[in-house]
Amino acid sequence: MTLRARLFSREVVPFYLSLMALAVTALLADAALHLLNAVWVGRWLGIPGVLLILGSMGYSLRKRKLIQWGKPVTLLRLHEYMAWAGSLLVLVHAGIHFNAILGWLAVGAMLINVASGLTGKFLMQRARRRLDESRERMRQQGLTDEQLAERTYWDSLTFDAVKQWRSVHFPITLAFAVLALAHIVAVFLFWGWK
Repeated sequence: MTLRARLFSREVVPFYLSLMALAVTALLADAALHLLNAVWVGRWLGIPGVLLILGSMGYSLRKRKLIQWGKPVTLLRLHEYMAWAGSLLVLVHAGIHFNAILGWLAVGAMLINVASGLTGKFLMQRARRRLDESRERMRQQGLTDEQLAERTYWDSLTFDAVKQWRSVHFPITLAFAVLALAHIVAVFLFWGWK
C-alpha cells in the first residue's frame, strides 16, 4: 500500500465515516419515527440531546481547571461520545422539517461544531503521531536529546500551532450555544404546550 493510500485510509476515511454515520443514523431514525407514526417522539429528543451535549462539557471544564475530578483522557472520550450521541438526538429532533429558521440555524451551528471537533481530533492525532514517529526514527539513528530537540524544533512548533485549533473550535461552540439557547427560549415562549 502506498503512503498516499495509507494516509487516506488512516486519516481521511475515519473523519468522513464519523460525519456520515451521524447523518445516516439521524436520517434512518427520523424515517423510522415517520413510518411508526411517532414523529411526536422526535419533538422530545432535543431535551436528552442537549443534556448529553452539556454533559460532554466536563472535558472542557477539566481542561480549564474549573473542575478537579476525572482523568482528562477519560473525559475526552466521554466528550467525543456524548457530543456525538447528543448531536444525533438533536438531529432526529430537528428531522427533515423546516418549521423555524432559528432552530435550523442552531442545527447548522451544531453540525459545524461537530465537524470542527472531528477535524481537531484527527489533526491532533495525526500531528502527535508524526512528531512521535519522527523523534523515534531520530533516536534510532543515535541522535542526542539536544540534537533531537534541534531537529524536531519546527515539527514541535507545527504541533503547537495545530493545538491552537481549540481557539477556532471555542467560538464555534459559543455560536452554537447562543443559537441553541435562543431556540430553547423561543420554544418556551411561543410553542403551544398541549
